[in-house]
Amino acid sequence: MIRIVIAEDQRMLLGALGSLLDLEEDMEVVGKARNGEEALALVRQQRPDICMMDIEMPVKSGLDAAEELKDAPCKVIVLTTFARMGYFERARKANVSGYLLKDSPSEDLANSIRTIMNGNRIYAPELVDMAYDHDNPLTDREEQVIKLIAEGKSTKEIASQLYLTNGTVRNYVSVILDKLEVTNRIEAISKAREKGWLH
Repeated sequence: MIRIVIAEDQRMLLGALGSLLDLEEDMEVVGKARNGEEALALVRQQRPDICMMDIEMPVKSGLDAAEELKDAPCKVIVLTTFARMGYFERARKANVSGYLLKDSPSEDLANSIRTIMNGNRIYAPELVDMAYDHDNPLTDREEQVIKLIAEGKSTKEIASQLYLTNGTVRNYVSVILDKLEVTNRIEAISKAREKGWLH
């Protein structure tokens, strides 16, 4: 029997997912959580085989919870509406076994769970395509610079922290804007976050 914990903040969907999976002869839903914090508590308490969770939840997001479960024996499946590269990158780094979209057919879900239990990983095809389309164009140094910009540091502070001149930092900033095809620092931060290039 595959024991499953589900975390989803929309009650109706949580109930529907639970009923759907309970209909499968080889599956049993042993816990339902409405946020990442509750999910972690249930995983510790129930020791399920699978913890399936949404990303955007109150208190603690699904990705935060997945990162905490990175070395846990239970396999994590992200089930979300969001086909966002940034989310997918974080989920992969957290070692999730599956990243599925909520608009997939319901029979696919049970089959995916069985496939994952056999030691495979399953990622929604849309995300795999996106991953190949969006290689990070920034160098390590440019990533350091944009990370400090995102932290609200000024050109002068970045220069001092990275042992560069102000002029060099300004050059990096203009190269970053160029590569990301944006016109200002705020757009650059937002695009880098969305693509998962800003950690």
